[in-house]
Amino acid sequence: MRQRAKILIVDDEPFNIDYLEQELEDFGYDTISATNGQEALEKVASENPDLILLDVMMPLMDGFTVCRTLKENDATRLIPIVMMTALGSVEDRVKGIEAGADDFLTKPVDERELRARLQTTLRLKATMDQRLGELRRIKDHFAKFVPEAVKRLVAANPEAPELAKRERDVTVLFLDISGYTRLSERLAPERLNTLVERYFSAFLDRIHQAGGDINETAGDGFMAIFQDPAHAITAVDTALALMAITTALNADNTGQSLTVHMGVNSGTALVGSTCFEGLHGTRWTFTASGPVTNLAARLAELAKPGDILIGPETARRLGDRFPLQRLAPEHLKNIAAPVEAYCLDGPRHIQI
Repeated sequence: MRQRAKILIVDDEPFNIDYLEQELEDFGYDTISATNGQEALEKVASENPDLILLDVMMPLMDGFTVCRTLKENDATRLIPIVMMTALGSVEDRVKGIEAGADDFLTKPVDERELRARLQTTLRLKATMDQRLGELRRIKDHFAKFVPEAVKRLVAANPEAPELAKRERDVTVLFLDISGYTRLSERLAPERLNTLVERYFSAFLDRIHQAGGDINETAGDGFMAIFQDPAHAITAVDTALALMAITTALNADNTGQSLTVHMGVNSGTALVGSTCFEGLHGTRWTFTASGPVTNLAARLAELAKPGDILIGPETARRLGDRFPLQRLAPEHLKNIAAPVEAYCLDGPRHIQI
């Protein structure tokens, strides 16, 4: 059932309001009314009318001021305003146009003109509302493919967002599922996807709570970037929380369980957004690149199931906050010098 349009009548003459209410109700519209400009603004805020019939001359605040106030407000500027002016008052029409009025009616109001102007104006508003709704749906759809970090950069400076990569001090966390290849051989693709989605959904929620940004999620792992002032501690706290979440989900899981392993490393990386333009669409990512990221990835590869391996710079920043076990120096792929890594034995307190 189509909803009746709601029209706000603003006039300081009770007779005019009574006449317009009767006419509009006969046309099939709902009406509300205000007798001065200030009351009109209050009714707009509380009632959200579809259209405003606005008289020019009123106490407290005239129609031009009301119109200008509404048109300067993002929340109300799209509400159509039809101003009612005296016969032959060119000056009032000019002022109304400058204030942002959408249309005009000459007083005394003619019934046929009133009906025609309301129908035309409301039809235009309905078309605009439909198009705005479509744009919002498109925006919401594409927002799914833009990382949260990119959204924040755009929101902070819409005209010229800082999307270019810059050197920043970060901590990078890589998480991989242990034995993913064997799992994929044993489980049907649908079952494996459902299993991974359950764990990863809980992981991603925890990372976002900690202020981290997800770079990529592949079938068997993902990379997260932490940039807060104490990002090394935050990243390791998060890694421990992800292990605790895994244990909790495994205990609650009547079927197949998962085991994960992680690598964590800190330092200066090239951080920012990347846009991939393809023939069939555009995809944004938010990433950190360079030796710091490479070492975090290699530590994750080195880690055994259930291990969290820590790079030397992260270990230095943690101090004695966590129990760390020093490992023998390892030669890692694409890293020239042997790396002295640390295994995180466990937290003093786990929060999930």
